[in-house]
Amino acid sequence: MIQRYLFSAFFWLAVSVMLTHSLAESPSDQLLRQEQKGLGRVASKLIEQSLSASAVSGSITYSREWLSAHPVARGGAQWACLSEALYFEARGESVKGQFAVAEVILNRVASTRYPNSVCGVINQGTGRKFACQFTYTCDGRAEVINEAAAYARVGKVAKMMLDGAPRNLTKGAMFYHTVNVNPKWARVFTRTATIGVHHFYRRSTRTASN
Repeated sequence: MIQRYLFSAFFWLAVSVMLTHSLAESPSDQLLRQEQKGLGRVASKLIEQSLSASAVSGSITYSREWLSAHPVARGGAQWACLSEALYFEARGESVKGQFAVAEVILNRVASTRYPNSVCGVINQGTGRKFACQFTYTCDGRAEVINEAAAYARVGKVAKMMLDGAPRNLTKGAMFYHTVNVNPKWARVFTRTATIGVHHFYRRSTRTASN
């Protein structure tokens, strides 16, 4: 269905371009140009919706080339919080690793153990010594975004995840750490995946016998 709309939009856009060039200057030229701009916006919107729908439906290719094909992402406060967290926590990761870190944050949002918003999860404990959940929020350094291209990439990841992209990389993980450290808390959790430079964990399941 989306492909049909895209074809129709592009067809009428092409017709309007030909008409603009073939007709002599007249009062109708302005109207034609307005229609052309309108069709262009419609076509762009349909492309964005098509790409977003493909991500949400699960047809994700975890590569920079695939991510680059998507339009620049924008959003509200929750998107901004998630984009910032991905930038400071995972901008050097692979695309798959960035999706995995986003999964952990959204898994926490869905859990009753944590705040019920992205911003709430990310800023939980911020300002209290040894209580922050994400190191960058309490390391004493200002959150300054210096790498625009990296921020644009994680912004796209954040948008897709908030739009409902599947969360199946980390098998329900709610914790992670880099592979070059060995925190004590990791010993009591179950490791679910290792993606890029991060190990991912979820709480261990207890049974009546243990």
